Amino acid sequence: VSTPKENCKSRVEVSASLELRLRLRRPRALPAHRDIRGSVLILDLSGFTALGERLKSELGDSEGAAEFAFRVNTILSTMVERVYQFGGDVLMFAGDALICLFDEVEEETENNGDASLHIDSNALTNEKTLEQNTLSRVRECCLRVLGEVASNDGAGGDFTIHGGAAHGMVRCIFLGRPSSAPGDCAFIVSGVPLLQAGKLLNMAGEGEILIDGQDGPITEEEGIRFFSKSADVELANEYEETVLYPKMGGYSVHSHARAYLGTLAARRSDHAENAMSILLNELRPVAIVFVGLHDLNDIARDTTLLQLMNSAFVSLSQITYSCNGAVRDMLCDDKGCVFIAVFGAHSHEVNPCFDATVCAMRMKDALDELNFERFSLGVSFGECFCGEVGPSIRADYVVMGTEVNMAARLMGKAPNRGILASKRVYTNSKKFILFRQSEHLKVKGKDGFFHAYIPEARAFAPSTSIIDDGNLSDSPEQPFILLPSREYEMTKMLRALHEAEVSIPKVLILCGGPFLGKSRMISSLSENAISAGFTVLQSFRTSLDSFTSYFPFRQITLTALLMCASKLLGQVTDDEVAAIEMLIENKILTKTDRVVLGSILPTVSDSQLLSLLKGQSTTALTKSISDTLIKLFVPLQPIMVVFEGDGEIDPSSWSVISEMQQRAVEECSRLLLVISSRNVLTIPSAVSHLQREAEYAKLTPLDKYETEIYLEVLLGVHDKGIGVDQKLLDAVHDRANGCPSFIEYIVSWALGKKMIEYDEGKNVMSFNLPVTQSEDVAAAIPKELSSIVLASFNDLPAILWDVLKIASCIGFSFDENAYEALDENLDFMPRVKTLAATHDVFERIDGHRYKWKHQAVYEAVKSLLIGNQRAQIHSMIVDVFEHYHKNGHFSNMVKCDLHRLFAWHCTLAGKWDAAYNQYMEAGKRAEETYNFPEAAKMYEEAISSQKKIDPLPLLRSRLLPTVKLGNCLRELARYNDAEEVLKTCLEEAERAMKKSDADEQMYVHSLTALAALNQAQSKYNEAKELYEKALPIARNLQESRTSLWLAVHIAGYAETLRKSGDLPTAETLHWEALHIRSCSANEGACTSLELAISYTQLGCTLFGQKKYEEAYKQHRLALKTRFEYLDFSHGHVSESLNYCAEALCSLGRAADGIPLAIHAVNIRKVVFGTSHPAYAHALSILASCYHAVGRSCDARDYFEECLSICEAVFQKNHANIIPNLMNYGKVLCSTGDYEKAKSVFQRAIVIHKKNFTEGQRASELETCQSQVQELTEKIESNTKALQCASVCERNMPIPTVDIKKKGTPIIVITDIGRDVDDEYALVLLASLARMHLLDPIAVVATLSPQRERAYLARGVLDILGFPNIPIGIGSCGGAKGKAGLDVYNAEYSRSCSCIYECGVELMARALSASPDKSVQVFCIGSLTDAATLMKDHEELFVKKVKEVSVMGGLNEIEEGKFVVPDTAYNNNCDAPSAAYVYQKCQELCIPTITLSRYAAYGCPIPTAVLDNLKKTEHMVVNNIVNVRTASINELWKKVNMPTSDTRREKLPPRCNRLWFCQTFLGRDDVETDGASPIMSHVEKLNMYDPLALLCCVPAYREAHFRMETVTVNGVPQSVVGLSQDQTGIVDPEVLCAELFSLFRLAFLRSLQNICKRRVAMQRTSMDF
Repeated sequence: VSTPKENCKSRVEVSASLELRLRLRRPRALPAHRDIRGSVLILDLSGFTALGERLKSELGDSEGAAEFAFRVNTILSTMVERVYQFGGDVLMFAGDALICLFDEVEEETENNGDASLHIDSNALTNEKTLEQNTLSRVRECCLRVLGEVASNDGAGGDFTIHGGAAHGMVRCIFLGRPSSAPGDCAFIVSGVPLLQAGKLLNMAGEGEILIDGQDGPITEEEGIRFFSKSADVELANEYEETVLYPKMGGYSVHSHARAYLGTLAARRSDHAENAMSILLNELRPVAIVFVGLHDLNDIARDTTLLQLMNSAFVSLSQITYSCNGAVRDMLCDDKGCVFIAVFGAHSHEVNPCFDATVCAMRMKDALDELNFERFSLGVSFGECFCGEVGPSIRADYVVMGTEVNMAARLMGKAPNRGILASKRVYTNSKKFILFRQSEHLKVKGKDGFFHAYIPEARAFAPSTSIIDDGNLSDSPEQPFILLPSREYEMTKMLRALHEAEVSIPKVLILCGGPFLGKSRMISSLSENAISAGFTVLQSFRTSLDSFTSYFPFRQITLTALLMCASKLLGQVTDDEVAAIEMLIENKILTKTDRVVLGSILPTVSDSQLLSLLKGQSTTALTKSISDTLIKLFVPLQPIMVVFEGDGEIDPSSWSVISEMQQRAVEECSRLLLVISSRNVLTIPSAVSHLQREAEYAKLTPLDKYETEIYLEVLLGVHDKGIGVDQKLLDAVHDRANGCPSFIEYIVSWALGKKMIEYDEGKNVMSFNLPVTQSEDVAAAIPKELSSIVLASFNDLPAILWDVLKIASCIGFSFDENAYEALDENLDFMPRVKTLAATHDVFERIDGHRYKWKHQAVYEAVKSLLIGNQRAQIHSMIVDVFEHYHKNGHFSNMVKCDLHRLFAWHCTLAGKWDAAYNQYMEAGKRAEETYNFPEAAKMYEEAISSQKKIDPLPLLRSRLLPTVKLGNCLRELARYNDAEEVLKTCLEEAERAMKKSDADEQMYVHSLTALAALNQAQSKYNEAKELYEKALPIARNLQESRTSLWLAVHIAGYAETLRKSGDLPTAETLHWEALHIRSCSANEGACTSLELAISYTQLGCTLFGQKKYEEAYKQHRLALKTRFEYLDFSHGHVSESLNYCAEALCSLGRAADGIPLAIHAVNIRKVVFGTSHPAYAHALSILASCYHAVGRSCDARDYFEECLSICEAVFQKNHANIIPNLMNYGKVLCSTGDYEKAKSVFQRAIVIHKKNFTEGQRASELETCQSQVQELTEKIESNTKALQCASVCERNMPIPTVDIKKKGTPIIVITDIGRDVDDEYALVLLASLARMHLLDPIAVVATLSPQRERAYLARGVLDILGFPNIPIGIGSCGGAKGKAGLDVYNAEYSRSCSCIYECGVELMARALSASPDKSVQVFCIGSLTDAATLMKDHEELFVKKVKEVSVMGGLNEIEEGKFVVPDTAYNNNCDAPSAAYVYQKCQELCIPTITLSRYAAYGCPIPTAVLDNLKKTEHMVVNNIVNVRTASINELWKKVNMPTSDTRREKLPPRCNRLWFCQTFLGRDDVETDGASPIMSHVEKLNMYDPLALLCCVPAYREAHFRMETVTVNGVPQSVVGLSQDQTGIVDPEVLCAELFSLFRLAFLRSLQNICKRRVAMQRTSMDF
């Protein structure tokens, strides 16, 4: 299909100029004629009817018609081309015949008026020679046509040709009036040669052509012999150059030609510079009128008839136009002079039969007025082929079919001055026209006798009275009407909406056939949802979109991103990339979220981050997508998400829907998921619970009662006491099939035709029918409702019709960015928008996506096109896409998967090469985003397209999609399918290797793909054999291939060797692969993330050989690389954390490994879930670390959880379970459970023998066997061991105190979990311990619920790298029996069996283990436990404690007088205990130092400084920030409560709204109520406990604090911060920087400094 303007114009000029005979200029006065000598050839095709019926039966209506059109066009094009090859011209297409002229001379003198053409005397002398030469050309042309058509095995076998030819003077007649308007002029050929050729045509048999004056016919056999001789020597095809263009003569053919185009062709050439309509063929219900003008049969001889012919043409043309028809032709042939009009071929008329019959009756009257004595008319109706036939040199728009022949034959049978109509015409017009039946007739082509019908008069009915049409004719779509059957379904839908509103998430599935009103039901539900405050997100999918994973979420995710940016950040943007970057910057989303969303929205992916998805299972990706979507949905709650469309939902999207539905209860409870579909949805078995849990609503066609109600509403008589006539109801219900949309269209059409009236006598609405008729009213309504639907588009310009047809091929919905290429030549999208605005055809469903507004219009337009024409449109789209791609514009269209879209168009266009290439690109793109389900589908389509390419492509092209498909199936764990695919591929590659056309690279690919599959299934021997075949070939190819390609295969082989136990060889190969990748990275051919894979693989190999230091080095390189490029929460980061922790544990640094292992466990819990092997692996490494630091009971618990996962996930006796069993056995030995440990090692031995051959991983087997032997001896020799089985030393030992090496021993009493201050204090403690300034020897958790606080303290110290600090459970802290003192949540808080049940006992033991006067007692909670310790162990306390530090406050101090605690929170928790501690310390001469709240006020910490710590990604700091936000918001609520409100708990009265604003906001008030969040207004926070801890270190005390001290009993009692004015802070800015530095140190060191570059030391001036 040629779309550029100049090409389209040339086609129109060709078609037009041939109507004008190219070299003949239109006479200035009409009518006129010219005479030419030449031979007339009529070629008639036979076999149309039989072929059409057979193809229809074999292929169905649409495809049968497409094939029929293709064959007809092929054969006619061949005939036309041969005529021009032999110097002839095709004058016209007369139905299924060609009328051709072979001229004697090339130039004729112009003749005006009625004068005859004067021929040159030289021409007369050579007349005989010219005639012979001309007839010779005719004969050769006939031989060629007969032979070529007969020899054609395709279309030729279906058709036969017969014809006739005669020579003589041919008269060319010009009719009409001077004009350039289409249809105003006609060009007609007549003459004796034409009549004689017609007679010879009728005499010729099938496969024969008779030429006047020659003996015998030209036969098909002669033609075949002629064709076989000339087939190898093609005739010069010069007609386009030497005949067509030079003979235009320099004048504008186009402007003159339009007058000679019938309105049928003219409609297809209007706006022809850009229109495609002249190229499109259709099947249409058409009415045809043949008018036989028998008075004009002698026009060739009698020029006096010329004026009468002209009058007839003008009059009949005007009548045709007035009756909504088009002039097909006026011609003179063997039937005489005939005028042909058609109805419904160029427009969508509701009743073309009625229009044609009225036209015929008016024509009869007009001919009577013109005093015609002999004429007859025939009218027929049926489905006809309408469209262009012929090659580019000579094409014409034709109407062909059996009904055209029927109209001609009825014309021939009609009485003189009479009309005969077919039965179909009668059936469709009898309600409006009175007919009488004719006598029995028999015509050619129809078996038996039949009646025709003679129209006599119009039938008129009484005037109508319409009640209220409601402007239906202007707008067929009505407001939502809740009919009875819809009411029940709507109630279910509203109930689901209400449940979602009250935090009961629901899934609603709405099903129903086309046109039943699903969209309106959803629209009504959406209106209700919006009124209830819901956010409504909606997407639309088509059947094509089921190829694309997560497509239904694409528009929903895009909209949610933009709305979140607007709602949460106040940033309005329509750029999804900008939106996601803002959300990441503001910590609402993470980089991992961005990567995950890239699997849905390709535009937000970063090329460096694409590899992050590798290794994630489909289940893990589903969870990750659900995590991210929930983050987007939660701020938009309540939210209704609508998945609307007529296609299936892909399995990946179903998985996400299922996951979100299950998690919504806890995480996004006000969520309603609505899924609509034309068919019953196919829900995958993996999410079959949705079938049980979802709410279903199903729409069915309206019953007759509902149709009646709907008719009453549409007619405006509902609730007015006026009914609907039963006949009208029956007719509408029958035609509409219970579809509300069709009911509307029918009523709209009928009202427009004034066919509905109010029957006052019966008080009903009824059809306005002729009073003389009583037949069924259903006959008055067209059976083809598409005619009703499309009637409103009759006046649509041709170019807009083109847009409708193109859009119907594209689909029900489409992305404007994807089809912007069509704008260049067709202005496609601007015209779509025009149709949306002016004709309500399309509607925008989001920023870039459109859909048809009415399904009925879409279906109706789609039904117009037959198969080959749809293919032609798809081919045009492909050509445009390719042109766009070549010019570098393809990359601009990034809003959807254009490769997949391009491939789809190529497939439908039958361009299999291009389809294959595009499916491969689409598959590659899906693989790059690790969307393996979609990639697999694309490669399957590529393989399917490839099979249709002729000839078959090369081996590499054949095998490449198969290998890629196998790899995708492996990633999806479809091992059996992958094995079948890859084995077949390898077999073909091996066969090719034995031949000369071997492709070694493809052979390597096949080998390694199957090897990787075997490795994934632990078939290591099979994998090794394949790699050993592949690797030598790959090395030989290294010079011609990229090094990186070789590295991949080397590393794959090395991994197989590592897993099978050959570690030394694996190490060698991994070093080689790492070297290659490093070189590639330096050249920019390998990314840092790909390099990290080599670090990891090499690290694992080194670890297996117990080269722990080297292994740790490689794993740390991988961890730092991944941490630099990836989000910390990514699975690859967790992998490196795991391996680093494992290596540290083996190096004797298990305490350093525990923080890494805890982070890995948490990441894998989120990314993979708690039932995934990856999570189990993280647990096993954490357990090993705990075991190494002596916490065997904790290790045992983790190993048992790990093994329970492995047993459930892996097949029985899987090799991966062995290492976990061995470690579990070691832990059991440590706990004394020897019997159980022995059974565990024995099971490991059994599994090893099942999976490995002798010698493989031998060290594992030897270790297990020696352990069994040792345990057997222990059990036999020590019976006491049996008695202490399963007993574990729960209490941890007190750390050894070494003041010189470790610093001052310190005991911490904390109420951690109330606010984040205590946790910050423990972070600071960790930092000071690493600096050897403080040595924590005990931490006691106080304040109810104290056990939970102890668990939190244990978790904090573990994750900071201090698992050996003992934790004790303190007292209730004065809060016994009081509610509301819950501990905030933290992922690292966990019950632990190593905690001391009695905190006081722990402190006493810690004191006993310490030197005298060395211990610092640090109280940042209730002083209850300190008081108890002093009461129970006073002597020990006095002996060991050198100082007591308290975060609290004192009343006014005075020299020599005892200091007294004030009402600070910690003091207030247990005031008597606080008083006791201070009193006894002073009595016992123990120094105290108290840091008050005023000190904290003097050093407020900017929130930005603390937020900067989040860059470490440490779990503690992330949790602290989250809790801090929640606690500040909660404190804000409390300070706004009356002081008497019990919900204030222990909050002192002074802590009111004014205090809060002055303390945290630096002002007296803020315009925010007490119930609203306040954190966004907070710029600084007070930090109490960390400052108090810093005072415990003399160096910091002297540098940063000014203490006020009094002496009591000779001992100093100090306080920092006497009042608001005397804060005791030396330099707040320096102190703040010091705190940041210390916090940073704790977090960095616990994560082995991997994030050091992210959190650089920054000291900036801060406003204090």
